[in-house]
Amino acid sequence: MCAFFKKGQVLMHEGARATGVYRIHNGKTKLYRMGTEGREQIIRFAQGGDLIGYRSVLSGEPLSAFIEALTDTHACFIPKSLFFEFIHTNRKFSLEMMRLACHELGEAGKLITNLAQKSVRERVAEVLMILKNTFGETEEGYSDISLTREEIASMVGTVTETAIRILSGFRESGLIVLSGRKIRIVEPRELLRIAQIFD
Repeated sequence: MCAFFKKGQVLMHEGARATGVYRIHNGKTKLYRMGTEGREQIIRFAQGGDLIGYRSVLSGEPLSAFIEALTDTHACFIPKSLFFEFIHTNRKFSLEMMRLACHELGEAGKLITNLAQKSVRERVAEVLMILKNTFGETEEGYSDISLTREEIASMVGTVTETAIRILSGFRESGLIVLSGRKIRIVEPRELLRIAQIFD
């Protein structure tokens, strides 16, 4: 069963019991949790070709995050029974699910480490590179994702004012170009250095 979700519409709710998984056909979504003070913490993104909700289905636990459409999104729902049938009858699919789960666990570990050990400036630089590498670039060279300053702040675990100040500093230093919500990276090597990401 396939469905169309408008920008801002929630596909899955944190704390709910998943009755299946979604495969994103096209569009972009964000996965986020709500903090005790009602602040959003973006965990990761999903886009065309990605499977979402599978961890909850596999573990039998409630969904650990909200999944919300960042753009108009077309996704197909795979019921839990059919999903498990794929796992039981398709070894390649089973191995891919294991790989995805392990990768997601590793990324969660990185997020925890970054929030604990990196400065906000370092985290903002890293997030800009993650967005560029995840979503690619438009013909004009901007990252092909439009996020509010609040959403960027949510990703790095800071307040909006701090994220705005750091982005403005990067712009004034010639590292990025800002055009509304759009961001074009001019000096990726310098951002990688600031983020302490080394080849």
